[in-house]
Amino acid sequence: MNLSVFDKRQLIDTRHPSLSIARQCELLGLSRSSYYYEPKGESAINLKYMKLIDKQFLETPFYGVKRMTYYLRNLGYIVNEKRVRRLMRLMNLQAIYPKPRTSICNLGHEKYPYLLRNVPITYKNQVWSTDITYIGMERGFMYLVAVIDWYSRYVLSWEISNHMDTSFCIATLKQALAQGKPNIFNTDQGTQFTAQAFTQVLKDHQIQISMDGRGRAIDNVFIERLWRSVKYEDIFLQQYKNGIELWQGLQKYFDFYNYQRPHLSLNGKTPAAVYFQQQA
Repeated sequence: MNLSVFDKRQLIDTRHPSLSIARQCELLGLSRSSYYYEPKGESAINLKYMKLIDKQFLETPFYGVKRMTYYLRNLGYIVNEKRVRRLMRLMNLQAIYPKPRTSICNLGHEKYPYLLRNVPITYKNQVWSTDITYIGMERGFMYLVAVIDWYSRYVLSWEISNHMDTSFCIATLKQALAQGKPNIFNTDQGTQFTAQAFTQVLKDHQIQISMDGRGRAIDNVFIERLWRSVKYEDIFLQQYKNGIELWQGLQKYFDFYNYQRPHLSLNGKTPAAVYFQQQA
């Protein structure tokens, strides 16, 4: 029986005489960060800045630190680039634009090419991708990760965490792989996805690994569009107060997104209708 993360959390016994919470999470296949649903905190003014930055970045993903600082100042806020830079890093936001190649960075991980330039997407499970996005809440924030099928736009799995660690990304990947397997899996070069523990799961399933060019979130455009839909159609409207509310609300939204919401690029069909009618 496949249990949801919410169901698994209910099975954790905080007073177990011999099994720690960490060990119970391990046995249930639940990352510790997924168990602790308390949002990370920031000052009220920083949370306000982050909300404004998040909304503006959806409209202008080419805004870097300097432009975003000017944007906030033009709204009447007294803010410097140092604060905006820290908040954008905390939110996992990186402007989309070609960067000058003045030096070669030693990223410390195995390099994978971007395999999808000019490749037509013609069937389900041809390409999956994943990404992490910031989710603002009433008294803090969390992170959302999801795995999406490019052909059908079907969301195969998702999870929230109060930390951008690798474990909750791996747990979400394994949930998706329980439903099928893609030929190619695409990510950005974030530390969560370049970690050996993450890429090894893909290698163990004989899946080709593709990675975006640095600073080119547009290479992962389908999941970027998903984030826009999630935020404008749910997050910005609901103002969730805590992690439990957020998880329950996102569960309803992704069910709606997959099974009820007509998708314009799919000729009005839902992602689930396209995903399950196509044979890989």
